[in-house]
Amino acid sequence: MKLASLREHSRDGALVVVSRDLARAVRVPKIAASLQAALENWQAVAPLLADASAALENGADRHAFDFQEALAGDRVAAPLPRAYEWLDGSAYLSHVERVRRARNDKVPESFYKDPLMYQGGAGQMMGARDPIRVISEDWGVDLEGEVAAIVGDVPMGAAPAEAAKAVRLVTLVNDVSFRRLIPAELAKGFGFVNGKGANALAPVAVTPDELDGAWRDGRLHLELLCDVNGKRLGHPNAGRDATFGLFDLIAHAAKTRELAAGTLVGTGTISNHDASVGYACLMEARLVEQVELGAAKTEFLKFGDKVRIEMRDAKGGSIFGAIEQVVEKYA
Repeated sequence: MKLASLREHSRDGALVVVSRDLARAVRVPKIAASLQAALENWQAVAPLLADASAALENGADRHAFDFQEALAGDRVAAPLPRAYEWLDGSAYLSHVERVRRARNDKVPESFYKDPLMYQGGAGQMMGARDPIRVISEDWGVDLEGEVAAIVGDVPMGAAPAEAAKAVRLVTLVNDVSFRRLIPAELAKGFGFVNGKGANALAPVAVTPDELDGAWRDGRLHLELLCDVNGKRLGHPNAGRDATFGLFDLIAHAAKTRELAAGTLVGTGTISNHDASVGYACLMEARLVEQVELGAAKTEFLKFGDKVRIEMRDAKGGSIFGAIEQVVEKYA
């Protein structure tokens, strides 16, 4: 099933079930008021949501409304408008390798065995059509296309197999980064805060069974289509070259603490060793240009620039809906 949230009632939004083709949706207040409420009572709620999804697919729900119209009318929030935690890994070491190579550094051997991860802000997740609001273009505004899992409760010390059972939903993320703020922040040796903006989620989150054979080993084996101003930045395959899958990353996050239902865990920027497929962030394109051409030609995002991130199934249908954002000056 596919789930989304409308901008109604509270900051957690109103839960809706969405049709597989993303055309129609239906409110389900008698099942769960919000996605967070559903996640906290998943075993009881999931079968009822599945029934609502089946009725919607069969055209039996007379209360269905036009989901695309709601999306165009700015009524659709992030599926999870605020999360208890946002934990972002770095599963694609081709991304890390390029960053390190640009500064004549090597990737430590430990990175291939022990995942990189940081904890970011999750108090307000942007909807798929919300603008990327920044005070200054000088921050070096960048997109980062990722896949993320939304989990149920995960016990401390969970193994990857146990983490796999905790995955409730999968969605896409634009993990907005401010590249020119990151170096000074990392130099302090205490992690990201200012270098990361609010993140945007795709319009819908889907249960893993909706992904058919593309969902394997905590990896989503499909291309992530990333466009900037209508031009294809890249189409890397999210299942290729991932040193760690989401099951590994969830287990890593739960090594020393429990994860609450509603926690988001991300893969990090999708990246393939084959540079011909392009990139899911501007920084990686710049780093390759710097190494191969001696200078970066790709520019970071400016006010008015448009970003689009989407993933399609084998038949060409949009799975999660597209993240479509415009960079705006924060007022």
